Amino acid sequence: MNRRLMRSAIVAAALLGWLPSLATAQTTQPWPDSFVTRLSAFALMERLNAEILGSRSATLTLESWCRDHAMAAEPRIAARLIAGVDKAADAEQRQRLQVTDEHVTYRKVELRCGSHVLSEAENWYVPSRLTAEMNRLLETTDTPFGRAVQRLEPFRQTFEVRLLWSPLPDGWERESNARPPCATTGPLTIPAALFEHRAVLYTREHRPFSEVHEVYQRQIFSFPAPAACD
Repeated sequence: MNRRLMRSAIVAAALLGWLPSLATAQTTQPWPDSFVTRLSAFALMERLNAEILGSRSATLTLESWCRDHAMAAEPRIAARLIAGVDKAADAEQRQRLQVTDEHVTYRKVELRCGSHVLSEAENWYVPSRLTAEMNRLLETTDTPFGRAVQRLEPFRQTFEVRLLWSPLPDGWERESNARPPCATTGPLTIPAALFEHRAVLYTREHRPFSEVHEVYQRQIFSFPAPAACD
């Protein structure tokens, strides 16, 4: 190989090596820290929170969110199992699940859309109240819980909602009057965890079979910031 071809090959290899990082930089570009951006983040969090509370399945709601915001080429939620973690159901959880001697299985996953982690979910479920195929899917595949148990026609009863971050701090209405809405102070710092839900899942016969603890992550904002100013 002559020197010109060698140089071309080296440049091409370098560019190919840079492409993934450039793509990542574009998809993870931070949102600017301005009043309008914070207001947008607050409204989006409230929208997703309300959609999950009003839905039968958090999995399907996150899938719609991923698709609506073009966050992945294939907007499908997959569950990455987190191995080596086990938490026995406590007395209150067993009471909510209406179990006495029945075994309760623990499962912890990251719910991902493409490369984006949208939530971390803990699940305590009663295997004897699921079909053999449902248990197989949960034990051996990356199928999200909501999709695995769809044939039960489940519905959720949420008993706890906690906001872990507010984009609009105390006194935001006074601050917004003190500076132009589009003024920025650098990138917006978003913590890892935004809000959490605790809910019990019931079959169509109103029999409880699972308790979930879901913590929704900052990567729900893994799309360009809403345009606020010209």
